[in-house]
Amino acid sequence: MSEKLLYHKYRYIFLYITFFKIIFPQESQAQAADTLKSQVMNEVVVSASRIKENYLKSATSIELLNLKQIQQSAALSYFDAIENLKGVQLITPSLGFRVYNARGFTNTTNVRFVQLVDGIDNQAPHIGSPIASAMGPTDLDIRQVEMIPGVASALYGMNSLSGLVNLLTLNPFDSQGFSMQQKTGVNHVASSTISPKIFSETSVRYAKKWNEKWAFKINFGYQKGYDWVANSTFDLNSTANTSVNLLGKDNVGADYVNSYGNESSNRRTLTLGGKKYVVARTGYFEEEVTDYSINNLKADFSLNYKIRPQYEIAYSFKIAQLDNVYQRTNRFRLNDYRLSQNAITYQSPGTQIKLYLTTENTGKSYNIRSMAENIDRSFKSDNVWFTDFTNEYNAQTKAGKTVIDALNLARTQADKGRPQPNTPAFDDLITKLGDINNWDIGAALRVKSTMLHTEGLTDLSKILSSTLQKKNFGLLAGFDFRDYFVVPDGNYFINPKADGKNLSYWKTGVFLQGSKIVFDEKLKIVWTLRADKNQYFNVRFNPRGSVVYSVNENNHFRASYQNGYRFPSLFEAFSNINSGGVKRVGGLPIMSQGIFENSYLRKTIDDFTAAVNQDINVNKLTQNEAIIKNKNLLRKNDYSYLKPEYVNSFEIGYKGYPVGKTLFVDADFYYNLYRNFMAQIEANVPLGINADSLAFYMYDRNKQARYRLWTNSKTIVRNYGASIGLNYNFYRSFSLNVNASFAKLQNTANNDGFEEAFNTPRWIANIGLGNTKLTKNIGFGVNYKYQEGFLWQSALATGNVPEIHNVDAQFTYYARKQGLQFKIAGTNILNRPYVSFIAGPNIGAFYYLTIMADLGRK
Repeated sequence: MSEKLLYHKYRYIFLYITFFKIIFPQESQAQAADTLKSQVMNEVVVSASRIKENYLKSATSIELLNLKQIQQSAALSYFDAIENLKGVQLITPSLGFRVYNARGFTNTTNVRFVQLVDGIDNQAPHIGSPIASAMGPTDLDIRQVEMIPGVASALYGMNSLSGLVNLLTLNPFDSQGFSMQQKTGVNHVASSTISPKIFSETSVRYAKKWNEKWAFKINFGYQKGYDWVANSTFDLNSTANTSVNLLGKDNVGADYVNSYGNESSNRRTLTLGGKKYVVARTGYFEEEVTDYSINNLKADFSLNYKIRPQYEIAYSFKIAQLDNVYQRTNRFRLNDYRLSQNAITYQSPGTQIKLYLTTENTGKSYNIRSMAENIDRSFKSDNVWFTDFTNEYNAQTKAGKTVIDALNLARTQADKGRPQPNTPAFDDLITKLGDINNWDIGAALRVKSTMLHTEGLTDLSKILSSTLQKKNFGLLAGFDFRDYFVVPDGNYFINPKADGKNLSYWKTGVFLQGSKIVFDEKLKIVWTLRADKNQYFNVRFNPRGSVVYSVNENNHFRASYQNGYRFPSLFEAFSNINSGGVKRVGGLPIMSQGIFENSYLRKTIDDFTAAVNQDINVNKLTQNEAIIKNKNLLRKNDYSYLKPEYVNSFEIGYKGYPVGKTLFVDADFYYNLYRNFMAQIEANVPLGINADSLAFYMYDRNKQARYRLWTNSKTIVRNYGASIGLNYNFYRSFSLNVNASFAKLQNTANNDGFEEAFNTPRWIANIGLGNTKLTKNIGFGVNYKYQEGFLWQSALATGNVPEIHNVDAQFTYYARKQGLQFKIAGTNILNRPYVSFIAGPNIGAFYYLTIMADLGRK
């Protein structure tokens, strides 16, 4: 059945259900949701210590997003509403792909932040992080969101250095019936370049408890829209031709942020009229070589069996297919990208066991940058293009043209016959190159990967209750094993063992956690020790200690100290990518041996080249004289193979009601010290064998092999921060929520410039006012967000992100007897376009209507 017919089919089903509910009213779960009070004292969390505990007495910082907060939020979904939690930074590479972080060092993939669904990791295996909410629950199935800002690796292992979010869903034994939700919205409102675009999202949930033993649930979600557009024309190479006074629009070596095919590998230094000019190929803007349509589908199913009360086993299956823009170092168009996950879980009062298998297939996806540069190269090679440019420039200057006119005419001549966007020939090229899995000549992303994970956890204090619980002593033990499998595709991944098998990469770990309550149950002491072994690294130990002091039932102070670590992800360890003449190579010795030892740092090569050009253009030296004069600027690569990344983290905090029961306060302060940040360096290996000619090789790009290598920074990085959240309930269920977070990079030692970029604003603040019961049937919510401007640094682009002032608002009407809920909402309602990071899209206003219907939901 066609996509269009499917859409109309579900739309008509939804309209029928709406009509049926109005004519035949039934009791709705929305009515029960309205009775929720902001009683933080009764909140229970599981993510902070992996067992149920009182939210106020948690030994670590943890943020909650409950059903009432989701209802009050104007955000498009619960996943978007996480942005307004205390200490959370959101970046938006795409309308369908959002990335969260806490406490610094943000990037567009963020392998330091873990995302779980009911305790199950839903990362995309080859990436090492989730594709936003691709396999997350729908709005209809979410029960609660728990987020730990900062280090959580003592309990959760690799990757959770910057934080963890656990998305908890509804159990079919507890929440039954049929519900449906339709969102219809519009973006690109009042845009000067794009007409308004319609957005639609349909969600369906059905759950049934057959008897006291068996229950199941099914969820379905489909999202269709038009993405935010990345079209920045900021020049990242604006100083390339300052020595010949070519600035601004006259710079023939320009590298515009969202134009691809004019980067470093697409530029050459040409001798024109006796001077050195840096000239870039023309390239294409992102919107010319990608499809911004969004078509995202996800579904899940679970079958639950209760062996006896509180003893439950469940099988679940999740699947997602994406057509969406995604960003890593480069930006990608995901087409027919598929993720799926099979999981079996066992839960009892004292034991948890999980076994799951996640598979990933990138379908017909492609690298947008490689697509642009290889469309250019498909009609004319670099050698031919630069020769044509040089010949035409010489001809035009002989004819009396000015330098600037001659350069412009040279580009026009060299570009003759260049494929033009929005033509059948251009579209055919995108199809052709999108199927060539070599980024030197094509753009395809063809990865098939699998992640197998098993873990177990036992609460020994429940099993040995007679001896431990009576003494207020808790003891928790757990293990995990994870193995990644990748089908070698010859471009993105190879198997370095060359044994004809799939690439495998495993790790395993165990942990033990003890707790003791003393001093009349006022002081809780918790200690944890974790040990992990990776296939390519020795055992690493990860301790954590924390205390919680409860002054009384309303006021609780906490402090903790822990080590965190991270092993290299699949991509960091094993990547093997040809991309525009640069080979990106994983940092394990099995991948990069011989490259580290024989290469020179790209930054020093660039400095050397610029100095040589300056001496030729300004100081009138010959090329040989300039090369010999500046050869000492070249620096041998003194970095080496990847090691685990470490952080030492200290935190103190307070949670409670300092005055009465209407004002809740949550505050924290943290201090982190990082070592061995994993980062990429660019280094080139000279192709010649004559040591005396090294500097001459390094001035000629044709005599160098170019690499981007994963390694560890030598910099020791310290950062600190604090946050505070206030929740005040007053007059007839009004709720005022205010939070602010501060983050600062304090200093660095042994600074080498290759550490992970901080990429974090100093200040983020939210002010929210809402009431789910303004009247019997009406609720509202409004939120103001401030984010200070900050420096963004990445391999794709570096620059300053302007500050953000956003206002979101929503108005909700509850037709309780009919089981209907109508929400009119908008994000960035003042329509002040902003970017959340450099090279990201412009994000404008988004206005939408949500209609939710419950049919017999219990």
